[in-house]
Amino acid sequence: MSDHIGITGLEVTTCHGVLPEEKTSPQRFLADIDLELDLQPAGATDDLQRSVSYAEIAQAAEAILRGAPVDLIENLAERIATMCLQRREVEAATVTIRKPQAPAGVPFHDAALGGPSVTVHRAQDRPVVIAAGANLGDRQATIEAAVRLLGQVDGLTIIGVAPFVETDPVGGPEQPDYLNTVLVGRTRLAPWTLLRHLHRIESYFRREREIRWGARTLDLDLIQLGDPAEGTEWTVDGDLQLPHPRATERAFVLQPWSRVDPGAHASDVDGQVRPVVGILEQLGTDGVREARR
Repeated sequence: MSDHIGITGLEVTTCHGVLPEEKTSPQRFLADIDLELDLQPAGATDDLQRSVSYAEIAQAAEAILRGAPVDLIENLAERIATMCLQRREVEAATVTIRKPQAPAGVPFHDAALGGPSVTVHRAQDRPVVIAAGANLGDRQATIEAAVRLLGQVDGLTIIGVAPFVETDPVGGPEQPDYLNTVLVGRTRLAPWTLLRHLHRIESYFRREREIRWGARTLDLDLIQLGDPAEGTEWTVDGDLQLPHPRATERAFVLQPWSRVDPGAHASDVDGQVRPVVGILEQLGTDGVREARR
């Protein structure tokens, strides 16, 4: 469930409406804005950069309301919702525009707050890529169960799961071979929210992090959020790095990724946006095999 930031009763006296006189005679418009986002990072760090400024949202909404006259309050609500979603931390926005003095030809009980209103709800819809792997226990059963749990995450829709591949371990101590796959989907969630869900599911399968690149019951990695080919890719530094800094160097990620989404693009180690298929062709597929059934 998302957290919320609310702005209620933003009032502007201006000119909007279908009738000619509404274009020249100002009347009151009120806006309520509800933003859905993950406030845990901001609450834990006291860092505004991990949230959104309600002052900036309110001022931008006021500027839209004070703009050139339009016919419909639906247009105002849509424009304010679009503005809110331009703050990429915002998962969804609900905007209500009220017009208490609308010339509707009927009386309203509350002259201050009554009258017609329009409410729109708009949400982010970003492509997301997640890699899954395991080399302990019943690897296939674990990954399949993890995929089902990911499908239950509110705000995340799994669209495709690549055929499994078996891969040699990369780095770390001697250990069994891995079973790997890649999932593609759509999400309204911010990356740190997704990462917490991935860690929660890993913990459910008793994932331990004592040895770097060590054997594991389940490994879920957030590879990419957004689409670099469309200029919508998230880039994040710190404890969470996006795009995943080693994904384009790992055939066990690229090979299943190219199978589930042949037209996918990724940012390579030099920051160049390239087709995943092309990166894989250059890298090769040594150590990656079709999984045994």
